[in-house]
Amino acid sequence: MAKKTTKKAAKATKKAAPKAKATKVKAAPKAKATKKAAKPAKAKRKPNPALLMKLQPSEALAAVVGGAPLPRSQALKKVWDYIKKYNLQDATNRRKINADDKLKTLFGKASVGMLEIGGILAKHLKSV
Repeated sequence: MAKKTTKKAAKATKKAAPKAKATKVKAAPKAKATKKAAKPAKAKRKPNPALLMKLQPSEALAAVVGGAPLPRSQALKKVWDYIKKYNLQDATNRRKINADDKLKTLFGKASVGMLEIGGILAKHLKSV
């Protein structure tokens, strides 16, 4: 029985005197060299001149965007402005465009998907 009391006494002393936790001292953060600082500053990226080339719209497209030559991006933007102005997006499926009379002659059908518009415009734009 002497062993049992010594074990209990040893456990009691362990519980009574817990180990003190060592506190860590944080070192001051080191200055890191960033990749951005190492690289020299780049010049602004120039747009591709082919994207800015003015194209002549066909008669069907000119009814929507006007008859003056314009870049492909501006033609697409004007078609979308026309669609939004006359609320031609389908109410349930916003990716579908319901064509009115002008757009039916342009698209060739009563409704198209929004991703088809760029391909359709390509057929109606000719280089000047």
